[in-house]
Amino acid sequence: MAVKKLIILLTIGVLQLACTVTEKPQFIGVEHIEIIESTPKFITFAAQARFLNPNDIGGELQTDEIKVYINNNEMASVSTENFEVPAKKEFSIPLKTHVPTNSIFSNKNLGGLIGSLFSKQVKVQYKGDIKYKVFGFSHTYTVDVTENVKIKY
Repeated sequence: MAVKKLIILLTIGVLQLACTVTEKPQFIGVEHIEIIESTPKFITFAAQARFLNPNDIGGELQTDEIKVYINNNEMASVSTENFEVPAKKEFSIPLKTHVPTNSIFSNKNLGGLIGSLFSKQVKVQYKGDIKYKVFGFSHTYTVDVTENVKIKY
């Protein structure tokens, strides 16, 4: 009976050592910032945060309060439900937000808006944190990316 327990404990120990959990997923970057929908009430911006998870075990990513700036003015924030991280895989999480049209056309954004109309582009910035959690281990990735996004009339 004692040999059986020893074999079970050794098996569990070897499996734990064989599984890579201590490495954090690699944050590749934020890509493909674009306008995906435009209505009289809101403009929807989307981007993809790309990661590579070298671990044998997944985890969870959380995007709390990533701020979205349009022409240097804070317009909205991105908060999504927790995202399940796949094991040993490259993956993306969507960062989508709706910006009210009236906030883009407000007085505080008027100077940037006039410049945007001439250049046919808006400056979009995603800034905040993405948190990774697995088995009590956590890591925070800082997101700060800016792109000029073309406006289609």
